[in-house]
Amino acid sequence: MDSNISVSFVCQRCLQPLSLDQSITNMSEHKIAELSLPLFSSPDIELDLQSANFDHFVPAFHLTDSENGSSSFTILGEGEMSSLSYHMKMAAGLFDIVSGNTEINHPLCEECTDTLLDIMDQHLRMIEDDCYHYSLYLEKLKKEDFDLQALTKELEDSALYDLLRSSQLQNEESRLTEELKSFQEEEKIINKNIDEAEKEKERIEIEEERFWKEYNKYSREYFVLEDDIRSLEYQRNYIQVHLDRLKKTDVFKTTFHIWHKGHFGTINNFRLGRLPAAPVDWSEINAAWGQTTLLLVALARKCNLTFQRYRLVPYGSHSYVLADHKELPLYGSGGFRFLLNPKFDSAMVAFLDCLQQFKEEVEKRKSRFNLPYRMEKGKIKDSGTGKSYSITIQFNSEEQWTKALKLMLTNLKWLVTWVSTQFISD
Repeated sequence: MDSNISVSFVCQRCLQPLSLDQSITNMSEHKIAELSLPLFSSPDIELDLQSANFDHFVPAFHLTDSENGSSSFTILGEGEMSSLSYHMKMAAGLFDIVSGNTEINHPLCEECTDTLLDIMDQHLRMIEDDCYHYSLYLEKLKKEDFDLQALTKELEDSALYDLLRSSQLQNEESRLTEELKSFQEEEKIINKNIDEAEKEKERIEIEEERFWKEYNKYSREYFVLEDDIRSLEYQRNYIQVHLDRLKKTDVFKTTFHIWHKGHFGTINNFRLGRLPAAPVDWSEINAAWGQTTLLLVALARKCNLTFQRYRLVPYGSHSYVLADHKELPLYGSGGFRFLLNPKFDSAMVAFLDCLQQFKEEVEKRKSRFNLPYRMEKGKIKDSGTGKSYSITIQFNSEEQWTKALKLMLTNLKWLVTWVSTQFISD
């Protein structure tokens, strides 16, 4: 046998692998010969090997008939074995001998052996009880005297009695035969009912199989729809969160962010104004004016306000004001000192006038509303210092012009806040 192949035996009842004792493989030939002798067994006593406690035996297999088929033990191994070692042959041979001399297939594990011994002990006690009763009855018979003639006469009388009983037995037989026929007819009816019940059972089984198929189909559709509903609920919740966030969002403040950067007022990070120390490019100033114009037009449209005398036209960096069919540009170019563009100044004055009209419209709706800075005739007055700043460029300094624009953006921011609070429900 190849040394790499692991061979062992399993219990013939529970099929658990067994570890053999060394004494089995070292047994002498005389002991093997003794074990080969047939064991006495009573033909009238049979062990109940099919009981619930001992009902897992496998067919017998003998090493000498291994080519034919059944075995008293099972050999576990990996690969194909060309030959068994001497010790494995010795153990297998012993198990064949024991299995051949008894009604039990070997080998057995310790637990199964204990179970078998308990069964055999029960049968042994039964046999001993029977032997005891038989011996008592035999002793009783030996003590009694038998009269042969009396027994013979009794036998003859019993024969005559049997003749007398025969007619009664025939009548009883006839009655039982008729009763048997009636039972057979009843059996036919019962068998017919059983056949009908079997057909009904097959039909119900087919219906049950169809029902379960439909149940599985609808269950799968249900789970798919449930997943879709759950997905839609998640989407709805997600959209609801965004909707609530949008409802709380101030469109004007989000779209037009008015703030300050040093001495400059800013709208969407565009500076509005110029300083000698910070000469802001005119493209940035023009973009800031375009954003400011668009914001005031949007606020007026929200409040259904139409400006008198002027019309603001937001056009990006080239926004303008219409006054008496004339375009007043809200954008400039070139330097500051030598910028002589009265239309630009007129456009800024017109824008301030429109802002004042919007402020008056708000005061009509809310009597106690006040802006932080007063506006009149192209000037903005700081109530804290009492100083006025002109929004025009001519005859003005860069610092004051920039300050006037910053105060104007502050008033505009206050108006944005009022509009947001008034129309929050919309």
